[in-house]
Amino acid sequence: MATTQRLAEITGGVAYGEVAIAGISTDSRSLDPGALFVALRGETFDGHDYLAAALEAGAAAILVDTPAPFEPRIEVKDTLLALRAIAADHRSSLTTARVVGITGSTGKTSCKDLLASALGVGTWASPRSFNNEVGVPLTVLSAPMDTEILVLEVGSRGVGHISNLIEVVRPDIAVITGIGASHLATLGDVETVRHAKWELVEGLSPGGMAILPAEDRTLAEWAERDGVAVQSFGEGGDVRIEGLVLDEMARPSFVLEAGGERVGLKLSMAGAHQARNAAAAATAGLVLGRALPDLAAGLELAHGSAWRMEVTPGPFTVVNDAYNANPDSMAAALQSVAAMPGRHVAVLGLMAELGEAAPAAHRSVGRLARQLGYAAVVVVGEDPGIAEGAGDIVRAVPDARAAQRLITELVGEGDVVLVKASRSVGLEGLAGELVS
Repeated sequence: MATTQRLAEITGGVAYGEVAIAGISTDSRSLDPGALFVALRGETFDGHDYLAAALEAGAAAILVDTPAPFEPRIEVKDTLLALRAIAADHRSSLTTARVVGITGSTGKTSCKDLLASALGVGTWASPRSFNNEVGVPLTVLSAPMDTEILVLEVGSRGVGHISNLIEVVRPDIAVITGIGASHLATLGDVETVRHAKWELVEGLSPGGMAILPAEDRTLAEWAERDGVAVQSFGEGGDVRIEGLVLDEMARPSFVLEAGGERVGLKLSMAGAHQARNAAAAATAGLVLGRALPDLAAGLELAHGSAWRMEVTPGPFTVVNDAYNANPDSMAAALQSVAAMPGRHVAVLGLMAELGEAAPAAHRSVGRLARQLGYAAVVVVGEDPGIAEGAGDIVRAVPDARAAQRLITELVGEGDVVLVKASRSVGLEGLAGELVS
């Protein structure tokens, strides 16, 4: 990949000892031998505490922001900025790759998974949800030199977050899956969310294309204002969804229509909302020159990332959608599960980072579950307002262990249990226990 001396030049650092580097890692537990270990600092960790462990695991060198008694090493002012600089340099070397950046309040990971599957051979995509200031650079750095299409999921928890990553991403196509109430604790309101996501479009390479939801007229107006070429998806868009139906496992079948061509398909991923993510992915695929039937065939093969509408049948069916939650994704999950045959129970927890909108948003979730006919809503941990909306169908429990005991009493054969909350609540473990 490079030498410590070359990486020191890229990062503005100083190399002590020269050695060839075969990769980049920020985790001493999983690095490959020959990699450079980048010691990042976070709120609850400091990679500098694991320098010896990284070298023992086979790291060729370490990158630090303070003097350390190890060589080979590279000393820089800021290890996160250094990681970004190395990734930006690698992005520049991917001269034949076309880059698709995907952002939005919901559906980023699913859209990324769907697009990568639709495009097939020659495509490199973010693993899991590598969408932040660390994950995006690591994904770019992992892309082989012969990558034809690089699909990057790009998140944002504040204004400027995406702009800070643009030199790493430099998208040829920018996809916005949708705008909703997410990260309001830091962004304040939905309009600011829209501005934060638009940073990806502002970073388009010359001649780039924006893929936008057809119903968001504000985004369309901004594209016209900025002279950005647009293709849209959804009702009234360039790629439309028709005839959507769900099977007993909540897997959607539908028709994609674009330019007078119609192709029917059935996804393996559960949830009515996945049809919309598929339409966004198909729109990007069409811009990349792929044929709609070929894209549909690839979309059908797509499998979602862990803890996103994972449907596991058994005596009772468990739907694990516990990776994260905001008002839009919570409503989508509740509605999709309600369409499945059987009696429905929702195990819910906090939707984090909603700021002042949190109480009303949680009450709306409770009301929706009640309106959809859920037999019970189990609220795990301190109630954020769900109980007030759901009324007498609520059962409150202090933690996941208590929820597991209660669920075993509540459910019977043929029931369907949805498990969903923000990642910080950690309900994926409960879903796993219910499955086992």
